[in-house]
Amino acid sequence: MKEISSEERLYRTRRLTLWGLAVNFLLSIVKAIAGLLAQSGALVADAIHSLSDCITDVVVLVGAAFWNAPPDAEHPHGHGRIETAASLGIGLSLAVVGCFFVRDAVLSITEPQPIPGWAAFFVALLSIGTKEGLYRWTIIEGRRLQSQALLANAWHHRSDGLSSIPVALSVIATQIFPQLTFLDALATFLVAIFILKAAFDLSWPALGALLDRGACAETCKRIEALALETDGVCSIHALRSRSIGSGYQVDLHVMVEGDLTVREGHRIAKAVKQRILQQEPDILEVLVHLEPKDDESSGPRSVDPCL
Repeated sequence: MKEISSEERLYRTRRLTLWGLAVNFLLSIVKAIAGLLAQSGALVADAIHSLSDCITDVVVLVGAAFWNAPPDAEHPHGHGRIETAASLGIGLSLAVVGCFFVRDAVLSITEPQPIPGWAAFFVALLSIGTKEGLYRWTIIEGRRLQSQALLANAWHHRSDGLSSIPVALSVIATQIFPQLTFLDALATFLVAIFILKAAFDLSWPALGALLDRGACAETCKRIEALALETDGVCSIHALRSRSIGSGYQVDLHVMVEGDLTVREGHRIAKAVKQRILQQEPDILEVLVHLEPKDDESSGPRSVDPCL
């Protein structure tokens, strides 16, 4: 896969996010107006959800210039943690919005509610189609660019689209059965559940990354295999990984024959590094420590993926 420059990453991230910001802003206005005219509290709540998407789009627009910046003297490992923090912020903002919706739904579910009009139904359908399209575009770009923030924003789009489904269903149900006006409050509650689920899915991985969570055991086993398949490698140990931005930094100790020259040892270490970076796209940085095979003080030869 062709490596994408930081300039291109920034351009593609901003272009996609600007489109999302424009769509979210227009949708929030249309939903709010239609919700008020159609007397649908669930659609008004959905409008606020779309407005919260605008906030996260602004976060991505502003933050992209920072986390795509190259490493510098103060940040030798790059600025990827800014992206992780932005993802956590997006998730927490979703959680706050979801909690407010739960409160409103619980307080209003026992109160008499007006019957929502058909305008709410058609606007909800518009939201479902539009936000699903934005989700698919954003998730594809997020995977190509390996951007945590874009992936987080993609799920924000989908949660907004999914939250419009109970709105549409509640309109149909109350039009057929007018006595079921409480369904609008129930739809608001379901919207909140969608939002809280999306908030957890975004916040938990980002929190783990900020706490230096390592790569999964399967990834560590693949890295071990790649290193052992390299010519000149006798064994490895002390394999460790940590999150840096959208990927991981890995360091490992490689055992080689003790009578190799410095040049030969460097060639082996370079080959190990290149194999791992080429075969594992989530690995952004590799540090290889060389040790002589006959060094008795080198420690255990096993690999612990949890380190």
